[in-house]
Amino acid sequence: MFSLPIASKRQPYSQQTSEKSSRLRGATVTESVCPYCAVGCGQLIYTKRGQLIDIEGDPRSPINEGTLCPKGANAFQLAVNPHRVTQVLYRAPYSDKWETKSLDWALDRIAHKVKAARDADFITRNESGQLLNHVKTIGTLGGATIDNEENYLIKKLFGAGLGVVSIENQARI
Repeated sequence: MFSLPIASKRQPYSQQTSEKSSRLRGATVTESVCPYCAVGCGQLIYTKRGQLIDIEGDPRSPINEGTLCPKGANAFQLAVNPHRVTQVLYRAPYSDKWETKSLDWALDRIAHKVKAARDADFITRNESGQLLNHVKTIGTLGGATIDNEENYLIKKLFGAGLGVVSIENQARI
């Protein structure tokens, strides 16, 4: 029979391992809410020197108690993914080739197109003279990845701001 020493002066890990520390040590922690649905799971956002280094579930949140669904758990990868789209492909009317454009260009183009469509079909008053201030030829469909606050702002922007009547928000799946 053999015996194992009960106490040993030798550590079970190397000197190099013992000198390592958490990559989150010294990071700035910001409390946030997961943007992917209306549940409102708490997240902790870790940054160092202005760089995002991690996103985790907030254990103090009464909603998720530190856990995150697959989408919420992947929020860090979405934010720092080197394959994330930073440009758009645009094909001009009647063109046979695609052009690479910046996101700023695309947002400006969308804003101009929405303004032109709104101005062309905006109805101020009906036949009876009642004030309407709406447009029925533009609609918006909100996705399941936005939260309640974003849905509220979309409703205000499109409804009160632009006069859009057809506003719909998709539920989580």
